[in-house]
Amino acid sequence: MRPPEDQLRAGHLPADWVRQMPPGTDLRKVVIVQEAPRNYTGPIALTLVITAGSVLVLLVVILTVQAIAASVVAILSATCGIGVTLNRATRNAKSKRSLRK
Repeated sequence: MRPPEDQLRAGHLPADWVRQMPPGTDLRKVVIVQEAPRNYTGPIALTLVITAGSVLVLLVVILTVQAIAASVVAILSATCGIGVTLNRATRNAKSKRSLRK
């Protein structure tokens, strides 16, 4: 027995399709159109491009904000004498001092 796809390619019409044809139809002139299987390459590529573009835009925004912040700090420290220092050890030092008491 042949699979249905091979039968359709060979031009054989299934019996239930023949019964659905209007009377007087020439079966030699009937054309069967099959839908092609779905191709997922396009949607997957589009998703990857959108994701990569979003990441790239986010990186550009982050680098721009960092550059602006660095230039603002440099300008303020040069003109007003304002400096920014980050001291991360103060939190740990306070917690150790509170344990000693």
